[in-house]
Amino acid sequence: MITTPKAVRPRVPALLWIPAAGALVLIVLPLAGLVVRAPWAQVLPRLTDPAVTESLRLSLVCSFAALGLSLLVGVPLAWLLARVEFPGKALVRAAVLLPLVLPPVVGGVALLLAFGRNGLAGPLLDAAGVRLPFTTAGAVLAETFVALPFLTLSVEGAIAGLDRRHEEVAATLGSGPLRVFGTVTLPLVAPALAAGGALAWARALGEFGATITFAGNLPGETQTLPLAVYLLLQDDPDAAIVVSLLLLAVSAALLIALRARWLSPLRSRPGALP
Repeated sequence: MITTPKAVRPRVPALLWIPAAGALVLIVLPLAGLVVRAPWAQVLPRLTDPAVTESLRLSLVCSFAALGLSLLVGVPLAWLLARVEFPGKALVRAAVLLPLVLPPVVGGVALLLAFGRNGLAGPLLDAAGVRLPFTTAGAVLAETFVALPFLTLSVEGAIAGLDRRHEEVAATLGSGPLRVFGTVTLPLVAPALAAGGALAWARALGEFGATITFAGNLPGETQTLPLAVYLLLQDDPDAAIVVSLLLLAVSAALLIALRARWLSPLRSRPGALP
């Protein structure tokens, strides 16, 4: 009778436990402080405050609009980066990555210099009667600027890793390029599209720096939840903690949903996430 050897778990060097524990404390302790110090008895009254509900409504409107805009322009960009070779492709990909590492306030300044009244596109926008700075549309644009890379990079990686035989079969059956893209390519990358879209939406929901710089902090027009937290910290810290808890709960729920629905199945595939 042949017995298969039991898998031996690798021994973790003792010296690695200390920095690992330090990293965990660095992440968990601030979150624990937010939960422990929260005025739980005031959560419902604070969340039903008209100013908070208005900021929540505006946050949802702007973040979902930013997600829609990201899907509209980000998916074609992802396909272009994954499938087409063209001069300057490396620079285009670097430009797509840049908002990930650019300080958000700098992104807001860049948006002002591009779409402000005296910006590069300012005269064209004025001629068309369009004003973006310090408007709800400007808040959507700022959130799209910082969220778009999350969607584009997720979808690009999925398209680049596709087996092209499915698309080639559809093409030989008479489907045009656009139909192949819509009926074959997009369904195959649906998990990556959903995960990238969720991350982009969460990033848009939590955006602060670019929004306050480009769109301002106008109640009912551009004051989203992160901006409301900034103001409440000065006048009503308890309310700021409650609103922060709301954003924390949304982020945690999104992460749990992603891990359970989209990321777990990927671990079973060769070369997938560890």
